[in-house]
Amino acid sequence: MNLLRITALCLIITSCKAQKLKTNKDDNTLLWEVSGKGMKGQSYLFGTFHLLCKKDIHFSKQLQDAVKRSDEVYLELDMDDPKTLFGGMALMNMKNGKQLSDFYKPEEYKRILSFFQDTLQISLAMFTGMKPSLIETLLYPKLMPCKTITGVDEEVMRLAKEDKKKINGLETIEFQASVFDSIPYEEQAKDLLKTIDSIDAYKQNFDSLMDVYKSQQISEIEKSFNKSEFGMEDNQDLLLNNRNSNWVKQLKQIMKEKRVFVAVGAGHLVGPKGLIALLRKEGYTVRPLENLKQE
Repeated sequence: MNLLRITALCLIITSCKAQKLKTNKDDNTLLWEVSGKGMKGQSYLFGTFHLLCKKDIHFSKQLQDAVKRSDEVYLELDMDDPKTLFGGMALMNMKNGKQLSDFYKPEEYKRILSFFQDTLQISLAMFTGMKPSLIETLLYPKLMPCKTITGVDEEVMRLAKEDKKKINGLETIEFQASVFDSIPYEEQAKDLLKTIDSIDAYKQNFDSLMDVYKSQQISEIEKSFNKSEFGMEDNQDLLLNNRNSNWVKQLKQIMKEKRVFVAVGAGHLVGPKGLIALLRKEGYTVRPLENLKQE
């Protein structure tokens, strides 16, 4: 039988399938396969890190294959939609005209202004109405050991667009803004000042979190996201658990109809209320996949 006939048969005989992706030897991976329970086919979970040095982002052959095998890609937000960017800018400010100075003593506020001006070379004049947790993200470039910074989510989106996959969001920018409105601004302001006053220690913790992420050590990722230094201890339900539960409800319906590649922050995958555990509880098979760095 010649090659053309073999190729034609592979297109119509169901037994001629793509090779199964390799299972990882343990749970230490950021890439997972979801199957079973009436799904159309295999879907995939991938844990991201929202800011990373571009040189540190390496997508494995298996991850690239998983994207290719998927019908569509889901991120936390549809970052391919211009409305997400412009809508986010409009929702960054606190409600009721609140200003950052409302939450500090004069000397504390002066300390914050000086830090941004002297250390970051950023004037806070344009950001005094912004939610304090979002102001805190302006510190991240100072914490990074490189100049070229990107998000793993953004690189997943780029990969998906190369494969001409439709990109979707599990949440809207309005919902994410409401999460930060649910955390008292006073609490956010307190965390911002604490971070500035202990920036060296915070940088060490941030470096440690990046290293743990790159190592793909799932148990260590869970421990790191539970540390109080990252401001999640008192707001785990708002920032992680409730959102995970909502996503699983969506994915139960989505995965019946199409194969999807889901890329969300790695903290959403781990723990008893993470996506892996919740999907298994729903009766799905969730399998760890090899995710080795490409040389």
